[in-house]
Amino acid sequence: MAALKVFPLACVVQQYAWGKVGSNSMVARLLASSNPLVTISEDTPYAELWMGTHPRGDAKIIDRRVSQKTLGQWITENQDCLGSKVKDTFKGQLPFLFKVLSVETALSIQAHPNKELAEKLHLQSPEHYPDANHKPEMTIALTSFQGLCGFRPIEEIVTFLNKVPEFQFLIGDTAATQLKQSMNHDSQTVASALQNCFSHLMKSEKKVIEEQLNLLVKRISQQVAAGNNMEDICGELLLELHQQYPGDIGCFAIYFLNLLTLQPGEAMFLEANVPHAYLKGDCVECMACSDNTVRAGLTPKFIDVPTLCEMLNYTPSPSKDRLFPPTRSLEDPYLSIYDPPVPDFTVLKMEVPGSVTEYKVSPLDSASILLLVQGTVTVRTLTSQAPLPLQCGGVLFIGANENVWLKLSVPKDLLIFRACCLL
Repeated sequence: MAALKVFPLACVVQQYAWGKVGSNSMVARLLASSNPLVTISEDTPYAELWMGTHPRGDAKIIDRRVSQKTLGQWITENQDCLGSKVKDTFKGQLPFLFKVLSVETALSIQAHPNKELAEKLHLQSPEHYPDANHKPEMTIALTSFQGLCGFRPIEEIVTFLNKVPEFQFLIGDTAATQLKQSMNHDSQTVASALQNCFSHLMKSEKKVIEEQLNLLVKRISQQVAAGNNMEDICGELLLELHQQYPGDIGCFAIYFLNLLTLQPGEAMFLEANVPHAYLKGDCVECMACSDNTVRAGLTPKFIDVPTLCEMLNYTPSPSKDRLFPPTRSLEDPYLSIYDPPVPDFTVLKMEVPGSVTEYKVSPLDSASILLLVQGTVTVRTLTSQAPLPLQCGGVLFIGANENVWLKLSVPKDLLIFRACCLL
């Protein structure tokens, strides 16, 4: 049993209402592909696949030598599998949570607290903020993936104020004028004016929000019916969000936040206090092992507008600045590295052509979780007794400093993502 260092995982699926339904969901397809005993329900949302040790989704180990143990239990009993630096730095815990998301309808307008705020919120309201950890996260697109991220340049927000009278009405003339005048001042003045405008919007009375949103939806609908292009005020997106969340203040957030469409392999990194919302598409996501989220719109869940408005980073930037490009490995031509400026996690992407018969997964001084998104392989290690078949959708835990070889079962390109901690 001591030799068990590389093993497959059965991971938890979260069936949140915003997820893609049935086999339209990549989460569902990966699940079914990796386990022939799984039957996909075509009227059930399959929103998230959780790969890690979080208490709400601790993965189970698939190995006859281990009787129904979870990954969290295994790591507690086998601390060396983490790697010495990871074990010491993160007090014997796996520091990241790895996910696949399949998004059909928008997730909430939200941000994640830094560690100091997370500790405070957890003490004050543990039912809404379940742990004391921060939650920086990385999103890497698997399909075309649309989201909102960070505040737009002030010039773009001012353009929307001029073109969308309902938006201007909710902000108010005083706050809107202050924002327009701030463009000629220092960054602190800009941030203060932006916070004032955003807070005015998010704290508007529900009745007033619904009235103005209904006016805007009616106006855009009439213009679209007349054949007019409403792209300059994000008309199509606003109608989609209103259909999903009628009367919700979050619909107006599109005029504050950058709209990004990531193509497969493109990524965005969301550090603490950055406002964002996922809109649609499939992605892999990695984050610090936490479930702390401060929400303020586009959600039926608990919202905390005062906390969100107070905590946000109000530094505006162009949408292109929100992209987080990977670096290419100098040693491995098939490896791309997404290494964010936090110690908790790094994501590696491996694109291996089908012409390669065997691929070595390099050893790391960190526990890691590997997801096979495309292809079929046989896994071989120095400590395993027999080769292990791994299908598309299969998830593998790899202990620190373990050598792993993947033999391609069919000559088809491999797409692999691996979450780890590179200290």
